[in-house]
Amino acid sequence: MHKKRYVIIFICVCLGILLLPKLKQVERKPNYRPRYMVETGRVHGTMYKLSYESPIGTSVTSSLDSLFHAFDLSLSTFNDSSIISRINRNDTTVVVDDFFSSVFSTAVEVSKNTDGAFDMTVAPLVNAWGFGFKKKENVTPQLVDSLLHHVGYEKVKLENGRLIKSDPGIMLDASAIAKGYSCDVVARFLESKGVKNYMVDIGGEVVVKGQNPRGQKWSIGIEKPIDDSTMIHQELKCTIYMNGWAVATSGNYRQFYHQGGKKYSHTINPHTGYPVSHNLLSATVIAPDCKTADAYATAFMVLGLEESLILVNCLPNLEAYFIYENEMGEMSVQYTEGFEKYFHSGAEKDTVQ
Repeated sequence: MHKKRYVIIFICVCLGILLLPKLKQVERKPNYRPRYMVETGRVHGTMYKLSYESPIGTSVTSSLDSLFHAFDLSLSTFNDSSIISRINRNDTTVVVDDFFSSVFSTAVEVSKNTDGAFDMTVAPLVNAWGFGFKKKENVTPQLVDSLLHHVGYEKVKLENGRLIKSDPGIMLDASAIAKGYSCDVVARFLESKGVKNYMVDIGGEVVVKGQNPRGQKWSIGIEKPIDDSTMIHQELKCTIYMNGWAVATSGNYRQFYHQGGKKYSHTINPHTGYPVSHNLLSATVIAPDCKTADAYATAFMVLGLEESLILVNCLPNLEAYFIYENEMGEMSVQYTEGFEKYFHSGAEKDTVQ
């Protein structure tokens, strides 16, 4: 009888020893409560805003600055130490990282689909016209013709982690895709922290997932393309509502200058070498990821309204909203059929006229 009692006591003690660590873990586990956070700052020469539901109730972005720094060291043409800057200087020792290879891969795909309307090798022309990482030059037809010899996405390729150029005069500019991609990178970062509901906005390029604090779709405004480089006089043309995917807008109403009574926009046509001049004022693109949306928005600004409408209807997983100037000089809108579902509850399309 006593022997049986000792056996029972021994088993209880062993079970207690085994359960004790688990009980301690339960006792020490913080009482987390999910809470929506809003964080802002500056990056890539613009503002960013993060709205997200933190699963632990406090900020999860303590390492975000280091992520931005790594991104800058890859794709910023304003950082002399970056991978893209070293490539532009013909440093043959450069091995690209995942940031660069991802952007380059998407850029080539978009270039092929748009017949070169989007082209990262447009950098020499962008610089010459005063919108790049070098001082503006005295642009002449002779200069444009000479620079066009160094432009063409088919003149560069990635092999074994190295960018191969067909001639040393080729330079790359990632500004028309990198900002969108940075939204994708931050979105993945938030998801790695367990965030399921968020909106990432970097300079107007946006990635969203899930719901906002009111339990609804995230709302995103599409601005009227009013010439205002100061970004003070901003008005909305309409608002769209999303719970997934990304949206990017390109237009010539912020980056431009006037010279000799003529307006010069920052969007350079890689085929002609000159700033675009047509009636398309802005292009907003919705795509599965923001780097794709950003690149196509730029390409559409090069192509113009008619060609863009034809192209976007041939491309899967893309929707677009175009603001243009009609024959009467008035601001008008056209958009793809699939874009309509992003208007609030199927209500009136242009909520702001």
